[in-house]
Amino acid sequence: MRGNIWETKWLTVSITLTLTAVSISAYVLKRKWNHLNSKIEELEASLKSFSDNCASERQGRIRAQQALRKEVTQSQPNSQKLNLTSYPMMPIGVVHSCFSTRNGTPRQPLLVPLARACLVFNTTRVPPASLEGLEEYSHCWILYVFHLNTDLDKLWKHPSKSGFKAKVRVPRLKGGRKGVFATRSPHRPCPIGLTVAKVEAVQGNMILLSGVDLVDGTPVLDIKPYLPYCDNIQEATVPNWLMEDNLLSVASVSFSEHFTSALKNIWIMVEKKSLYASPGELQSLIKQVLSWDIRSLSQRNRPHDTLLKKENDELLGNTADVDEHQDETTLAHEREQNALNSNEIIYHLILEGLDVSYRIDHDGYVIVEKISTSDVQDNKPNFCNYLTWKDKLQ
Repeated sequence: MRGNIWETKWLTVSITLTLTAVSISAYVLKRKWNHLNSKIEELEASLKSFSDNCASERQGRIRAQQALRKEVTQSQPNSQKLNLTSYPMMPIGVVHSCFSTRNGTPRQPLLVPLARACLVFNTTRVPPASLEGLEEYSHCWILYVFHLNTDLDKLWKHPSKSGFKAKVRVPRLKGGRKGVFATRSPHRPCPIGLTVAKVEAVQGNMILLSGVDLVDGTPVLDIKPYLPYCDNIQEATVPNWLMEDNLLSVASVSFSEHFTSALKNIWIMVEKKSLYASPGELQSLIKQVLSWDIRSLSQRNRPHDTLLKKENDELLGNTADVDEHQDETTLAHEREQNALNSNEIIYHLILEGLDVSYRIDHDGYVIVEKISTSDVQDNKPNFCNYLTWKDKLQ
């Protein structure tokens, strides 16, 4: 009996001590929790104050910028106010393309799937991290500058003295004129181009693109991912004259007997800087480019003896550009004199610094005669070649 009493007392003491310990622990935890809550409230208040200050500073900066712009605008003479509507835009990258000159560069994107370019960004303006995630898209939009336009000097003049033309000649309309904003003409009040290209690979500060219609050295202003759900407008319509694709296509493209061997021999010189894997792939590019009649309207209609004299001068020109700004009287005169067989004329296409010579007859049959080195320098850097990208190509 006495032992049971002691056991009962011991059990009572143990329970009491345990409850006391639990109470003390709960008290300590409560104090710590209250302290933590207090700290969180202080941090939230501090964060709110910081956010409010940032918002206030931003609003202050905006108001200051608006006030400054208004003050500067009001202080300028009316003759100089046109210059105030400019913005701080500079190229962020450069295109290194297979098209060495404007002559032969496709009139629109994706017409030549094998047309490749390496877009290299200026890392001082565009950190490589800016490109992260772009490889998840199949295509991208590219905003660029028509830097080789022959009439850029007009844009520096006052509009009343620039002589800028509101209408341009359209190749699909056989020289008929349309308002510049109804066309994709490079000759625009602001020489900015918009194109779309396939994203083949992204590496560091470079993008490999295909299906391009960009000449080598093109300055790029911006790129944006292509979004099918909003960029592809199913119900969009275009004028009927844009549907006449056969006007610019050729009947066939064939190569001379000695072309393939000449290309293999010259490949040794260009392989290290080429965007293509083999001579055969480069030959396929040539065929794709010449599957469309790359000649301008004026080239197709001008007397061929005149063409032969001007051929070297136009080797670096954009034949599509010539159409849009040629004098009407000159064009009519040249049409009247066009009597020779076009099969006698040798045309030139410059790809990756190589001169491709070809003929085309009245029925649209193209014969590629030969390939040789040209005087046009290939400006692609050594790191912009097929070997750089072959492991990343999709």
